Amino acid sequence: MIMNWETLISDKRLGMEKYHDPRVHTRSDFQRDYDRMIFSSPFRRLQNKTQVFPLPGSIFVHNRLTHSLEVSSVGRSMAREAWLRLGCRYQDSVACRALEQMPDIVAAACLCHDLGNPPFGHSGEKTISTWFSEGEGKRLRQELTERQWADFVNFEGNANSFRQLTHQFCGRRKGGYAMTYSTLASVVKYPWSSLNVKDKNKFGFFVSEEEDYRKVAAELGIPETSPGVFARHPLVYLMEAADDICYQIMDIEDAHRLGILSIDEVRTLLLSFFEERDVARMERAMTHLDDPNEQVGYLRSNVIGAMVASCASVFADNEGRLLAGEIIGPLVRLMEPRLSEAYSSCSEVARSRIYNAPDVVDVDIAGNRIITYLMDTLMDAVLNPDKHFSQLLLLKVPRQYDIHAPGLYERIQSVLDHVSGMTDVYALDLFRKLNGHSLPAV
Repeated sequence: MIMNWETLISDKRLGMEKYHDPRVHTRSDFQRDYDRMIFSSPFRRLQNKTQVFPLPGSIFVHNRLTHSLEVSSVGRSMAREAWLRLGCRYQDSVACRALEQMPDIVAAACLCHDLGNPPFGHSGEKTISTWFSEGEGKRLRQELTERQWADFVNFEGNANSFRQLTHQFCGRRKGGYAMTYSTLASVVKYPWSSLNVKDKNKFGFFVSEEEDYRKVAAELGIPETSPGVFARHPLVYLMEAADDICYQIMDIEDAHRLGILSIDEVRTLLLSFFEERDVARMERAMTHLDDPNEQVGYLRSNVIGAMVASCASVFADNEGRLLAGEIIGPLVRLMEPRLSEAYSSCSEVARSRIYNAPDVVDVDIAGNRIITYLMDTLMDAVLNPDKHFSQLLLLKVPRQYDIHAPGLYERIQSVLDHVSGMTDVYALDLFRKLNGHSLPAV
């Protein structure tokens, strides 16, 4: 089955299908998606969630919110370049108007892509999943179905993002944030269930949201290639590439600000993206910049510009394969060799020098202890609500989380919704209070 742009780009809203209005408004529905997310509580909470480095003291580094805003900016630019390359192919087609919406769809999807990540960076995801596979959660295995258990032992921020966007939490409307079908599909990087996880243990939707994803896929004409496995929406590749570019290049910039990488190391890494004539031009330009941070910022902007253009070309060149549902791999790995090799060098430095830096490891260790304790305590309260301490603790759980759901799977999810929605500071504060190390000020 070949997908087509006329069907893939739809402004219908999940949960609000009967209110669908085909009229043209001042803002497109995809621009409304963007604005809706900007003003949402889960998005604002990203400002206090770790990206890689500990949240800033005197030196500012990226958090989940600044990262998401930058990914959205890069994604919009990349989608616009891709649209300009595709436009000539569809200028006499009804698909041309649909393709004009690409930048707004990708920008909105990029804002949403990290919405489901728990506190303390990627280690938070691992801590939650291993609570079930290695910790106190192991005893729940026999009470859950195979698919439900797979959701938990492979707990994944991407699947949780889709849940945050679509689930009807207590007191909320049907369809969650009622985003457009195309924006929702463009967020799902791994469009398969937890029973189909690949090498990286990634998947796109929990069993509780599978029907929502199936509804979106059917409406957009996204084929199910095997049981529980769907083709990617083509725009996912642009969202993914924007994310890849930002986290890799911005981590290098943050590492320089924190003194982990020297200015000479960063200059060597970032100048390797360019040919000799461009390197000479950039080095001349940097003679007018005395501040090393400004030099890094100048190089970073040039690198992102080059990668955006190259990824947009790869996307346009592979359009036919994308519409056929073929898996082509991340766009950043398919760029021209010079860019791809330079990106790989940055990845290697990040793995060896940044992600194992002492401060990063300290956050991972502390986050593991905090989340594990919160999982132990909150899960015991939800599973044993008649205990005196449980009754006290459950008073602190926000009412949007259905801690009294009739099913065990749903009650466990209510705890995961609460924990994954916490900011780093809130999780630490709750940890201290529950251990009696912090009392309210009087």
